[in-house]
Amino acid sequence: MFKHLFKLIWNKKKQNFLLMSEILVSFLVIFAVFTLIVFYYHNYKKPMGLDYQDVWVVNYSNAYQTKNTDSLDLYYQTLVQTMKSLPQVKDVSFTSDNSPFTHNQNIGGMTFNNKKVDGVNWYNVDDNYSDALNMQLLDGRWFNKTDVVSKTRPIVINSDLKEQLFGNGNAIGKIIGDGDNKNKMRVIGVVQAIKILGDYSNTNIGLYQRIDTGSYRWLGKMMVKVTPDADAAFEGKLYKTIANYMKNSDVEIEHLSDNRRSINYFSLVPMIVLLIVACFLIINVALGLFGVLWYNINKRRGEIGLRRAIGATGKSVSGQLVNEAMILATLSLIIGTFFAIQFPLLNVFSLPADVYIIAMFLSIAFVYLLVFVCALYPGKQAAAIYPAVALHEE
Repeated sequence: MFKHLFKLIWNKKKQNFLLMSEILVSFLVIFAVFTLIVFYYHNYKKPMGLDYQDVWVVNYSNAYQTKNTDSLDLYYQTLVQTMKSLPQVKDVSFTSDNSPFTHNQNIGGMTFNNKKVDGVNWYNVDDNYSDALNMQLLDGRWFNKTDVVSKTRPIVINSDLKEQLFGNGNAIGKIIGDGDNKNKMRVIGVVQAIKILGDYSNTNIGLYQRIDTGSYRWLGKMMVKVTPDADAAFEGKLYKTIANYMKNSDVEIEHLSDNRRSINYFSLVPMIVLLIVACFLIINVALGLFGVLWYNINKRRGEIGLRRAIGATGKSVSGQLVNEAMILATLSLIIGTFFAIQFPLLNVFSLPADVYIIAMFLSIAFVYLLVFVCALYPGKQAAAIYPAVALHEE
């Protein structure tokens, strides 16, 4: 049976080659789409690592410059107390520009046991940062005022960096160095890694260091935790409070939930583009399959009529056409799978291997389903051909 089908396919190899090429290209594009979908789904299931609801981001230009660090500290602490005197403000925290749901990053390296780790996102934060974002502390503690007198700079690392450096071991109290291994730092806590680029992004390795008084000279962002009843009227009041205090500063208030929504939309753009391309290719493959099968039916009416006349059932005639289409799909998928399997083997784009494998199986199932559906109706039409009519036409 299959030997006969392969012979029929080979006899029309030029026509079938074009159809196989369409199926192959469609498989590769669908594989890319499913890879993104599976990757996004895996990331979406991971915990966010912070509470973004009712958190506002205040961007400001540095309004107060002085060489006296005590005056600088008093200026901003007075601002914090003024803001916290408002009933809707629960907490205020100063942070560097690489706040959650922005594309700003402060990438550097670090060293532990002569092993250098690159791609670490360095966050400069104050003592209230963890409370403002309700971060999940997994081990140790967060920063407090006693860290001012610490001989070794205290740091907090996230769970991804802890796993990369220490595996399942204990990280608290360990001494690590910066990128050049010149400045030593002591780990005092481990927090849950956060998805800084939105729901569909992967977590990245990060390190938190406590800001000192001199940091106020270059900082320009505050995280403000507000009560759920804080509305637009209160936002205007908060803006006036800050603007009146920092008279020469440009003040802008954003909502962390809005930033999350915007960055999620941005993350979905590549997948939407691939989906559009995949839809066009799927339509082309579907039309190609219909056209080829209709052509085969019209060219082989005599053959089909003769088979029916000698006792072949309509089901066997329909099955032959469907099997021919499935064999064409299988030949294309063998080639496509060869290219797809290279992605996990070569660790392309540094995605987990299971993402590629799941996407590959989903793509294979989708192509088979597409080919089967497209071949089913023409196969039924071929099965409905009456032997006498077909032989009479011949």
